[in-house]
Order: sequence, then C-alpha cells, then structure tokens
Amino acid sequence: MSSRNHYDVTAWPVGDPSDDVGEVINSIIADIKERQTSTDVNDGGKPGAVIHLPPGDYRLRTQVVIDISFLSIRGSGHGFSSSSIRFNVPEDEWPDLHELWPGGSRVLVDIQGAAFLVERTGSPRISSVEFADFCIDGLHFTADGSGLPPENTYVNGRTGIHVATANDSFRVTGMGFVYLEHALTVCNADALSVHDNFIAECGSCIELRGWGQASKITDNLVGAGPRGHAIYAEHHGGLLVATNNVFPRGASSIHLDGVTRSTVTANRLHSFYPGMVVLAANSSENLVSSNHFLRDHEPWAPFQGVDNGRDDRFGLLSISGSNNSVIGNHFSAVIDAQNIRPPGATPVVIRVAAGTGNYVATNHVVALDVRATSSDSCFAAQVDALLTTEASKELAVTAVMVDPASSRNTVLDSGTDGQVVADRAVNAFRPTPGF
Repeated sequence: MSSRNHYDVTAWPVGDPSDDVGEVINSIIADIKERQTSTDVNDGGKPGAVIHLPPGDYRLRTQVVIDISFLSIRGSGHGFSSSSIRFNVPEDEWPDLHELWPGGSRVLVDIQGAAFLVERTGSPRISSVEFADFCIDGLHFTADGSGLPPENTYVNGRTGIHVATANDSFRVTGMGFVYLEHALTVCNADALSVHDNFIAECGSCIELRGWGQASKITDNLVGAGPRGHAIYAEHHGGLLVATNNVFPRGASSIHLDGVTRSTVTANRLHSFYPGMVVLAANSSENLVSSNHFLRDHEPWAPFQGVDNGRDDRFGLLSISGSNNSVIGNHFSAVIDAQNIRPPGATPVVIRVAAGTGNYVATNHVVALDVRATSSDSCFAAQVDALLTTEASKELAVTAVMVDPASSRNTVLDSGTDGQVVADRAVNAFRPTPGF
C-alpha cells in the first residue's frame, strides 16, 4: 500500500527536479505542513515523511529550508568520486576518463551559502531529521588570491548542510560530500549521529558548532583542505569520535575546542602537517586512546609547498586542558629531516602545552628520516608513500614535551629519558626502557 507520506522528487507535480530540486523539495515540505497540522490525534499527530531522490543529477538553485521534524531525505547511493584528481589531470586526457563527475543520487549546488538549511525556533527542538545516501556536490572551487589553481583552493562559499538551531537525534548517514567549502555544519546538537559518510575534498568536513552533548562521529571517510578541519567540535560534552579514517591535507584531523568528558578512539589519522589532533581551550577529562597517527609529506605535485602554517614543534597531538588521558596510541612520524621547520628543530610528537593532571601512558612513537618524493599521480604517489617503510636512519624526536605552563602531569612509558622534555620536579615520569 502506498503512503501519502512518501514522496519521489521525480513524480512531484511542482517544479522540475533536474533543473531545481530545491524548489521541488520546498514544495513537498509545504505539502507535509499543510496536511500534518494536528499535534495530538490517537497518541500521534505529525509523523513526518520520506523524500526520495532516485539515482540521477539534480541541480539545486533554491535553498532547501527544513523546519519540520521527522523528515528523511534519502537517495540511492552517495556517488562520491574524486573531483580533485580529475581537475588535476590535463584536460586533453578527460575524454579517456570513465567518468568526469560524482554520481549516484547527486545534488549539484548552484547557490552560495547552504544547500540545505535546517532551522526552527520554539519548543520542542526540531528532531529526527535524516539525510541519507545521496551526494552533495559543490561543483567547482574558485580563485582566492593564493596563487593555487582555482580548483585547488577549497573555497567557493558553498555549504552542503547547515543545521542552524538546536536539534535532537539528527542522523547523517551514507552521504557523499565533495567540493564544498563547508560540508556539514551542525549547531547545538544533542544525540547527533554522523555515521558512515564519505566527506572529502571539502574545505572543512564535519563541524559541530555552538555546544552539544552525547553525539557521535563514527566510521566516516574524511578529508579536508589545508585551511579547514576534517573533524571539529566546540563546547561539547560526551562526544564520541571513533573508527574514522581521516585523510591528509586538513589543517587538523580532529580539533576539539572546549570539549569535555569525550572520547577519541580507534581512529586512523593521516596528515602532512603537525597539529593532527588538537585539544584546545581547556578541553578536559577526555580520553584519547588506541588511535593511529601517521605524519608524512605531501607526495602529490599539485599540492607540494602547501601547509597549515604550523611548525614541527607544535606537536602531532597538542593539549591545552586538564585531566586528559592519552593512552595506547601509535605515532608514525615519517619525516624528511631536510624539510623540518624551523630548520634544525626537533619535531615534537605529544605536546602538553597547558593544564594539569594529564595522564600520558604507553604510547609508541616510531620516527623515521626519509627522503620526500613527488609524483603527478595522486593515487600511485600516496599508496607508494604509505607502503614504504625503509628509512636511511631513525629520526630524533621529542616524544613528549610538557611546557612550563603545565604541571602535575604523569608521563609513563611514552618515550625514553632523552625523548621526554618535562620538569621532573613538578611532573611524574617513568621512561620507556632504552637499548
């Protein structure tokens, strides 16, 4: 039996979804609001609806505004495909490529600002809005004065989804985001689930703004630009960031700003710059455990010379906060000593910059000095770099640095006596045995 609460954008009588799917979806939302007016009928009232985008390309020229709960917008495949690789292939090779654009159920963003804006004031908070299984494509980046080719700037003023007001139990699942300056920005989230998405080649990927609690960012494939964040959260408590695979080029892999009593665990993190994970603004009582950090150099020619502005003394993991636990992480610092900044500096792996009572234990640091190479092939260059483990020699690093601004920390078995810089009079220390 068909349901009046299930909509197909290709069958809706208002607008043309291939020309402006925003007009179509807004018309559908208006229909839902017109039909679902009662708040309490037989212990129910406003069940919401599902809006389906079958596989195909849907241009968006009108912002979608969502102000109802229990709405699911879903497609039939996230359709992610690397636009960056295509735009860095010589144009005369394009005719031989199997495809040029992302696919699946694909929304082509033709407006500035947010393609999907979720916003509602009053009580209760808007709840249970879901985005699933379609692609939001920002199409092109633009020149920004940096000297980079326009398609490599990560700038275009376009956002995929912006949740602007307090919300509860939202889900973003199985989505593809590509070539957006901001992929997903959620403000004031409670019990948000961002799970199993492919979010890459965006200026910033996942941003939790304002405040929030009890949310999770899990099992995503994520890759941001050098001036943005792969995963960013501010003023959150009880946040779970787990089992994500974070690609290079983001200014940070995970940046927590004033985040407390949260967990960062079992993530695979890869970066070309220092400052991979940052606990800032008194982020406290967090657990950072069982993550794999890989810092190496950019092997792809179009992006060589681009960085996030931090030097190698910043730390791969930087902490400004108290009573955090950093336990059982693996760090691979595979660095060309000739490219260390500033020249002659000793790279820092874990840096406790401020705060007290932090517990750093049983972390393993592998530091290798390798000669950086480059290639015009993004895929081949990166795979070669990941699989190469030979090195001319070990690289001298500071495994743990505790700044004078921090005290009463405990550092156990996370570096030899010579690899840990800390005032032993105000910090507890047990070295990893040396050979």
